[in-house]
Amino acid sequence: MQEQIKNVNSLEELQSLYTSVFGKNGSMTLRLKEMSKMEPSARAELNKENAALREAFKIRQTELETAALNQKLKTEFVDVTLDIAPKNCGTIHPLTQTLLQIGTILESLGFEMWTGPEVEDDWHNFTALNTPSYHPARDMQDSFFLDNGNVLRTQTSAIQIRAMETHGVPIKMFGVGRTYRKEMDATHSPMFGQIEGLYVDKIDAHITMSDLVATIRTMLERFFEKKLEMRIRPSYFPFTEPSIEIDIKWGDKWLEIMGAGMVHPNVLRNCGVNPDEYQGFAFGFGWDRLAMLKFGLNDIRQFYDGDVRWLKNSGF
Repeated sequence: MQEQIKNVNSLEELQSLYTSVFGKNGSMTLRLKEMSKMEPSARAELNKENAALREAFKIRQTELETAALNQKLKTEFVDVTLDIAPKNCGTIHPLTQTLLQIGTILESLGFEMWTGPEVEDDWHNFTALNTPSYHPARDMQDSFFLDNGNVLRTQTSAIQIRAMETHGVPIKMFGVGRTYRKEMDATHSPMFGQIEGLYVDKIDAHITMSDLVATIRTMLERFFEKKLEMRIRPSYFPFTEPSIEIDIKWGDKWLEIMGAGMVHPNVLRNCGVNPDEYQGFAFGFGWDRLAMLKFGLNDIRQFYDGDVRWLKNSGF
C-alpha cells in the first residue's frame, strides 16, 4: 500500500485511494472494527500500520499540492506594471455630513450639543413645553403614542427641558436627534432629524429677538456658504412668545426653514427657572430639509433609499 500511495499522480486519485482505505467501508476501517478481538501484539501492529498509512497519505498530499503550485507559478504571473484596481470606497451619508457641519457651526457660536431619549414621557414632550392637553400636537393622528402613555419624541425641544432640569441656567445648548410624526410625502418623513437651539441667561444679559435672528442668519449663511435673503414672519408655538417663522429666498421662491422665538415664561417656570430673572430664545429645524436644499434634492425619501449608485454620483 505504501508503494501504491507513492505512485499516485493526482489529488483526485489520492482522495479515491484514501476513501478505499479509511472510508466508511474502507479496508483499514473494517480491520480496526475487529481490533477488540485481536491479541495485544496484533493490535499494536495494526495501530502502527494505521499510523504509517495516514502519514504516507499526508506526505503524498503535500507533495502533490506543492507540485501543482509550482506548475501554476510557471504558467501564471502578475504584471506589477498594471494599474491597481480602483478602490470601491463609500462616503459619509449626506445627512450625517449635514449634521456634522451644522454642529460644528453651532459649537463655534458657543452652543453645547445635547442628546436625549427618543421615547419620551408626557411631561418632557408636551406639558413642560406649555403644550396643553387639547393641543392638536397631541392628536393620535400626529404622534406615535405607546401603550404605556409615552410617545415617540415629536420634537427635540424635549432635550431642552432635560438640559435645563439637569444643568440649570444660564445655558447655551442645542439638542440633536431623531423625531417622529405621522407625515410622509416628498418633503416630510415619519422619522426625521431635528436640531433645537436654546440660549437662556439673566435678564441683564439682554438676550433679545435681534440676537436670535443674528444667530440664525450666521448659522444658515455659514452652512450654505453664501449670503441669504431672510424673511421673518410672526407665528405661534406654545413654547415661545413671541414666536416667528423664518423663510429664506431660494431661487425665485421663499422657503420656510425653521420656527423660533423667545422662550415662553411658562416653559422656564416648568423647569424651575424664574422668568422674572431669566430670559432667552429657542429655535428648531429639521436638518434633513437643509440637506435637501444644499444637495439639490426635491424628494426627502432619496436620503433613505440606500441607492449606493446615487450616493456615489451625487457629488456629496
